[in-house]
Amino acid sequence: MARERLSSRLGFILLSAGCAIGCGNVWKFPWMVGQNGGGAFVLVYLAFLVVLGLPALTMEFALGRASQASPVRMYQELEKPGSKWHIHGYVCLLGNIFLMAFYTVVTGWLVYYFVSFVVGKSGELSFGKMISSPRINVMYLFIAVAVCFLILTRNLQSGLERITKYMMVLLLVLMTVLAVRSISLPGGAKGLSFYLVPDFKKLTVPVVVGAMNQAFFTLSLGIGAMSIFGSYIGKDRSLMGESVKVIILDTFVAVTAGLIIFPACASFGIAVDAGPSLLFNTMTTVFNNMGGGRVWGSLFFLFMVFAAFSTELAVCENILACVREMTGWSRKKGCVICGAGIFLIALTTALGYSELHFHPFGEGSAWLDFWDFIVSNNLLPLGALIFAVFSCSGKFGLGWEKLVQEANEGEGLKVKNWMKPVFAYFVPLCIIAIYIIGLATFKWK
Repeated sequence: MARERLSSRLGFILLSAGCAIGCGNVWKFPWMVGQNGGGAFVLVYLAFLVVLGLPALTMEFALGRASQASPVRMYQELEKPGSKWHIHGYVCLLGNIFLMAFYTVVTGWLVYYFVSFVVGKSGELSFGKMISSPRINVMYLFIAVAVCFLILTRNLQSGLERITKYMMVLLLVLMTVLAVRSISLPGGAKGLSFYLVPDFKKLTVPVVVGAMNQAFFTLSLGIGAMSIFGSYIGKDRSLMGESVKVIILDTFVAVTAGLIIFPACASFGIAVDAGPSLLFNTMTTVFNNMGGGRVWGSLFFLFMVFAAFSTELAVCENILACVREMTGWSRKKGCVICGAGIFLIALTTALGYSELHFHPFGEGSAWLDFWDFIVSNNLLPLGALIFAVFSCSGKFGLGWEKLVQEANEGEGLKVKNWMKPVFAYFVPLCIIAIYIIGLATFKWK
């Protein structure tokens, strides 16, 4: 099966950024900030993006481009004979599937809120009622999955690449307009202060662990979701330079999401520590009490839909590529079967607040929390650790010299030899330490 290619460097950057930009930025990031003390969390999060996210993303891109394969075949192309690294390739596939087990449901929620604002029914919205309604959850889950795989039935350039380019441009424009509107609200300065001014008294161990996990989640690192795009590009640009551009776009969207939400909450006297429902109940209340709220609310949830679909499309493309490499199926056949499979597994989350009750971490938790824990707290950091060890170890994996050679092909920012301690030792040791602390401090009940 001939390897598909992206048509342009811009397509690669927007697709990679689209994979990173999504619910992790505009849904999870704001409520994590709200529950973890504001500016201190943001500062630590940004630091982790630079010292851990940039090396990890560069390595993942490099493995994809060096192998010219999806994660399930990547290690077979690069590992030494007799090695077992390829087992992680199958774990990556499972990680992408588990991510979609709850991500597609959240995408459906956002579509539902967007439709409700457009048709003028925002006053009837309730996050609690929505998640407990089997009809709403199943119908909008189906829409989220069907639209995604319908786009993916087309070839890479005319389907995923073209649609993502349009969505990303509109996303950035919508976010900028909404941020300007929110910052200008009366009393918004208090929200900006909470968001942008660090209070180091709130910098606890759980805050640091949460910031690291969020950095990996927002960049979709550790499950091969980014390596697939490395396999789709040529060697005219160096990979660290491209990684910087992706992280800048990703960070812009996350930070701008906070600029939209926190000034609005402060202006209307709404608490910012509502957790997962922050984006839904809180922002709905804001728009329902704002002049022209129906229009602003429609625009807000439209940008949320674009952000969610950008990641869903990218991750499902990864799942599709893995399955097609294992089976030899055509793109259309793969879309039908993969789409059906993801829909079925995502029903656990869609019905987790109504028909399929499951409390993995005590009363109040559900299937969404279970899938999020498996992916965010385990597969993402541990996967990034495995990628780092494999990339830098000449004895067991690809090796530093080959990694640098692959990453530095083409024009742009280069990986330097003095960076080896950061890539080979600092990144893995940080991941191990914070992962262990995270499990020790996790609220199991």
